[in-house]
Amino acid sequence: MAIAKAERLMNLALCLLGTRRPLSKRELRGSIEAYLEAGSDDSFNRMFERDKDDLRELGLVIETVENLDGDTGYLARRDSNRLPPITLDAEEAAALGLAAKVWQQARLAGAASGALQKLRAAGMPEAEDAYEVHSALEPRIPVHEAAFEPLMLACRDRRPVTFDYRKANSARAEQRQVEPWTLECWRGHWYLAGWDRERGAERVFRLSRITGKVRSRAGAFSAEVPDVVTVRETVESWAGETATRTARIRLRAGAGYPLRSRATAVRERGDGWDELEIPYGHGLDAWLVEFGPDVVVEEPADLRADVVDRLRAVAKD
Repeated sequence: MAIAKAERLMNLALCLLGTRRPLSKRELRGSIEAYLEAGSDDSFNRMFERDKDDLRELGLVIETVENLDGDTGYLARRDSNRLPPITLDAEEAAALGLAAKVWQQARLAGAASGALQKLRAAGMPEAEDAYEVHSALEPRIPVHEAAFEPLMLACRDRRPVTFDYRKANSARAEQRQVEPWTLECWRGHWYLAGWDRERGAERVFRLSRITGKVRSRAGAFSAEVPDVVTVRETVESWAGETATRTARIRLRAGAGYPLRSRATAVRERGDGWDELEIPYGHGLDAWLVEFGPDVVVEEPADLRADVVDRLRAVAKD
């Protein structure tokens, strides 16, 4: 689904859910910018009917009633569209929180933020709420690269793409034809894992090295898409992040869900802190610093020293 259509469906759903009385097509057209730009009445009617059918297919219960003026009206009663109680474990909460943070610099930032607030109100565990107000350090997932959105949509829709890519040791960019599998964020950088058609092999591409536009191609995938876990291991290996050691850290209770999802062992200390064992390669010190006062490294000593040095450098700035 294109971003523009997703925004249009979201606006229509909000209008139908937010009204206390049925709204006519004329009223909906005057309230939603995309409908105002639809052109002729026939174009608007076709677009509205498709959008209404799409929302119903997504599960929204839309009622059709006759209003006082004799026109057909539409509304979506909240009691008919209420979700069941939400129960999430730590890993699920971390996934939803990170998914919302992905959009903090993208076009759906407002929608993602609102959805996250509603989930928290429904009881979703919060990773850093108790302390993030007092700390300038917070885990972030930047989305600066222009290639992010088109590649995300291509991964979801299983559409091959072409783009110009400049390798780290190359002065010029080369065109690549790729069947995109998934996007992974690793140590503040986004990577695309997929099948390189010309080389006939699995490849990983750093988004910051993609130049120009990402262009979609017609046709189906020619290679089998592997399991997501296998893809993540490929990204870690390619980025030089294969775990070779184990760290023991103290983590404040109720904080740091991304760290908890990586831990091989978690023990409650009973003093408001938990003890975690995390396998790691290089770069863990930079990640731990992002959690600020919620993390204390117990061992190894060299990792603890690296984290302390980074915190001191942040304090000087």
